[in-house]
Formats: sequence, structure tokens, C-alpha cells
Amino acid sequence: MNRFACSVTQRPQNLVTTFFHILKPKRSALALVVCCLVSGAALAQGKPVVQFIATGGTIAMKIDPLTKGVVPAISGDDLMKTVPDAGKFATIEVNNFSNMSANYVEPKWWSRLTKAVDDALARPEVAGVVVSQGTDTMEETAYWLDLTVKSDKPVVLIGAQRNASESDFDGPRNLLNAIRIATTADAKGKGVMVAMNNQINAARSVTKTHTGAVETFKSGDFGFLGEVWDDKVVFSRTALRRQHIDIGPGEMPRVEILSMFGGADGSLLRYAVDQGAKGIVVQAVGMGNMNVSMFEAVKYALSKNVPVVISTRVYNGRTMPVYGFPGGGKTTFDAGAVMAGDLSPQKARLLLMLLMHQGKTSKKELQAAFEN
Repeated sequence: MNRFACSVTQRPQNLVTTFFHILKPKRSALALVVCCLVSGAALAQGKPVVQFIATGGTIAMKIDPLTKGVVPAISGDDLMKTVPDAGKFATIEVNNFSNMSANYVEPKWWSRLTKAVDDALARPEVAGVVVSQGTDTMEETAYWLDLTVKSDKPVVLIGAQRNASESDFDGPRNLLNAIRIATTADAKGKGVMVAMNNQINAARSVTKTHTGAVETFKSGDFGFLGEVWDDKVVFSRTALRRQHIDIGPGEMPRVEILSMFGGADGSLLRYAVDQGAKGIVVQAVGMGNMNVSMFEAVKYALSKNVPVVISTRVYNGRTMPVYGFPGGGKTTFDAGAVMAGDLSPQKARLLLMLLMHQGKTSKKELQAAFEN
């Protein structure tokens, strides 16, 4: 499907479906007209429009009968057929954006996704957007969109832990819940959300915590934003620490994540700098500590004018300039590194990348943004 087309999977559909078949040879040129007809019909019915952007992941996969491996197999339109009750809440547009593993996402892809979401939400009849994706990098996509999407309308990310070949496939429930969230008045202004297993998480704090369980996404000490019940969507808190960064033209700077562990010698960090990394995030330990070898490598990066952000491998808490031994958080901070606060390494990388793309490279500018 081209980027202007909308595939209607819920009522009203008779007139629009007929129109689509008549105009199929010129579908690319006239798809926008069809979308307008759909939107008008939805408004006439008093239903909001929700755009479902399908990107792939386990939710769109089945077991290949030959290889026995789980592979991409179904489209966004196929997924919508699993939730016939969605038509009670909204008129659905399907944008088959991609169909790939979440492990393949990259900054160029994220930038295109931001544009697709912005374009959808800019239309007054669209109440919200639902994005399906693989769960492996969903927390990164959620935070990227939270930083870059302009609208305050709800954006809800979903996926599945069980593929569509399994009898207890969790994709349909997550998809229906997301559509309900997207049409709930209280969801506006909550930022980008991850909604799985009847639970709603904020993009900044959410992380995947289990490789296979359906209750994998959690928000640590901050807790869920809300829950989805059979009768209503209930929000119990609002994400307050949010910021917006406009995506400009050009390539995103290369930012690498390097880990501190017992015996780390800093050579990979130095190598990343020598190979052209424009920014470094260190996954440190504790409040942002490392050994002397890693500390010397951090100072090497800073001497090359490569910004360094210190995060931690610990799931809860903040990095802070506290410890004064060589490699302690205070020594790296005093040397010029930035403290990531409570952002995970993968999310700290995204924020650093976007800030540097805006031309912000000084410690003062970067630290201010990480403390926002």
C-alpha cells in the first residue's frame, strides 16, 4: 500500500470498498479522495478515526511450516480481522508501514515513522494512532516518538509476546485495547504509551523485563499510567517529564553504547571514537561508576570533543556525581561527562542523538536536557 492509502477494515465500508475497486488502476492518485470519503462517513456516524500503523514484529508473525521458525506472515489488515469489535469504537484506517523484525529498526526508519504519525494526527478527524511493532525495541520506538511527535493526541504502541500461530495469541487483545485507549478522552496529553497485557506504560519509563511472558512491559518504581478494563480505560497518573525535539533534515549522528563490567579495559570505547562515533553512552554500574581503564577511555573521548553520557545498567534510580574515586561518577562528571539521570542506556542514546542533531553538543546544553 502506498503511503497515502488508507485500508478500511471497519464500517462504513460498502461504498468505499466499491469505489476502491473501480479506481484500482489509479489508486495511487485517488487514494487521498477515498480517505476523505472514509473520514466523512466516520464523522457522519459520530465515530472517531484511528489510524493503525502496522510495522511488523511477533504480532505479525506465524510459524513457517517448513523451517519451524517464526517469520513475518500477516498484514495490518489481517490483524484487524482478529478484532471485529473495533468497529464499536472507531473507524479504522490501516497503514501497512512495514513488516519486519523490531531488531531492524534504525534512525532513518524512526524518522519516517514520526512523519507518518504526525501526518495522521494532523487530520482533525483522527483521534489517535496505534502502532504495532516487535517488542524487542518497542521501548526505544516509544521514547523516540514521545520526543519527536508534535501532537498531544494519543499514540499507543502494541505488540505481542506470542505469535499468531499460537492458540493463546495475545495480539488481538492488545490491539483492541489500544484502539479503545486511542479513543478515550483522558488519553489526550499523556504522551506516547505502550499498552500490553491490559496495562498502560509511559514511553520514558517503560522497559521490557521478560523475554517471553505477556506481562513483560513495566515502568519500575514509577508504575503504570493506567489499566484497560472490560468496561472502561482507567488512568491513575500522568507522565510529567516530557520534552519535544523537532527532527530536522540530514542524517542522525552516530552514537554508540559501551558497557562497563568487571575487567572492562576501555578499548572498545576508544575504538568507537576512532571509528567515527559522534557521541558515546556508557552503561556504567551503580550511580554511574566505572573502573580506571574505562574512565581513561571516557577522558579520551572527551578530548576528541565527543560528548559522553553516563547511564547505568541498574533498572531503577539515577546516575549522579557522587563517588570521588577515579572512575566514580563525580570524577567523570568533573571531567566533562553528562549524567543520564534515570534514562536507560538505550533511551539516553536516542536523546543524545536527537540533541546533537539539533547542534547541541556542550555539556551545559546536554545536561540541561537530560535533567528536563
